[in-house]
Amino acid sequence: MLANSATSRLKVIMERETFSKYSWIDFVFSIIGVCTFLVDWGSDLWVAIEFYCHGDFLWFGALVALMIVSSSLVQMFSWFWLKYDRQLPGFRSEIGAEAVLFVDRVKLTCLLHVLQLGFLCRHISAIRQGFRVWWRKEEGSEYAVYLTHDLSMLRLIETFCESAPQLTLMIYVVLRTNKARTVQFVSIVASTTSIAWMVVDYHRCLRSFLPDKAKQGWGSSLVYFLWNLLLISPRVAALALFASVLPAYIAAHFLIVWSSFVIWAWRQRTDFMDSVGGEWLYRATVGLIWYFSWFNVAEGRTRSRSIIYHTFITTDGGILLATWWCYRDPVTSQPYAMALLITLPLTYLLGLLFKCIYYCCFHPKLWRPPLREPGLPDDLPDSQVSFREFPIQEAAESSQLLNKRMAHNAALFYSSQ
Repeated sequence: MLANSATSRLKVIMERETFSKYSWIDFVFSIIGVCTFLVDWGSDLWVAIEFYCHGDFLWFGALVALMIVSSSLVQMFSWFWLKYDRQLPGFRSEIGAEAVLFVDRVKLTCLLHVLQLGFLCRHISAIRQGFRVWWRKEEGSEYAVYLTHDLSMLRLIETFCESAPQLTLMIYVVLRTNKARTVQFVSIVASTTSIAWMVVDYHRCLRSFLPDKAKQGWGSSLVYFLWNLLLISPRVAALALFASVLPAYIAAHFLIVWSSFVIWAWRQRTDFMDSVGGEWLYRATVGLIWYFSWFNVAEGRTRSRSIIYHTFITTDGGILLATWWCYRDPVTSQPYAMALLITLPLTYLLGLLFKCIYYCCFHPKLWRPPLREPGLPDDLPDSQVSFREFPIQEAAESSQLLNKRMAHNAALFYSSQ
């Protein structure tokens, strides 16, 4: 597995001396992140209470199930990662005694995760550590960055396991009832905000592993945000439209597509977690993410896999839209039916266009100062320069505190397209 294999080497595009330092922007991102999390959960509880009070027990059960499943998945990943980190050589000494909230309190940590409070406590720990580093100018910058990277990945999981499905559910309810109550509107806004913030925050964490991060300005983040927004939105809308006419078949659709994606992730021989059980949990979660959006999980032939994925999602989305068009109520859907039928496919194609623009014009691999292998001539074209490999075990044993999980994702994102 990733942490235990002596031969596992990640193509992390970075120098050892270029670890990201914690700044006030990181602290602000942490504050906004926990506020987004609390608002999202608050809106979830509000919607659940409204459903229950109005006698919509089926929708109430679906929403509560989404909340429980997503929260449990996030807590499991958080617990696995804390266990793995405790086994890293020198991890306890690197982060310092005052910086530890969980590491030495195993039973308390386990109890907090069972009570579904582990993710919230991670937010508190990151804010506490960030305040010590940024405001009090104390040591521990690397550990503060380490915590924010873990939080970013947990938000990614939480977003596609809870916010995206919940957004689909809320749109479905609006379509079925042909009206939107205030609480549903608030829930849609909260879920959309959560997805948007996750995209921005996750890309920012990926950028922190670039040695020339300053050269990748906010324009790249904007294009990255637009590409993801334009691809995720029509996917969510197509699923909600299909569910509005054939609600009994959406579960079968999900199970078939999700199980196929899990098998595909297994066939790609993912190597992200440090245990067999953890790896299968990761593959199952990747299947959930792929149900809504593409996420690279393995090296080699990334472009081919991306093309296969988007071809499948485009075809699947077309089938969902065609089914909705055939079974829709022509009277209630008349004001928006034709607009949706035209807009959703065009939006997805526009998202693919923005993705191509990103990789052609903004992807750092195309224009960053190259890392040349020893012995190569100075005038070698950039296209012939290979990325320097950075061994995970050496990073763990060095004086720098490297979050190997985010480093793994950054390596796949920046060096495989």
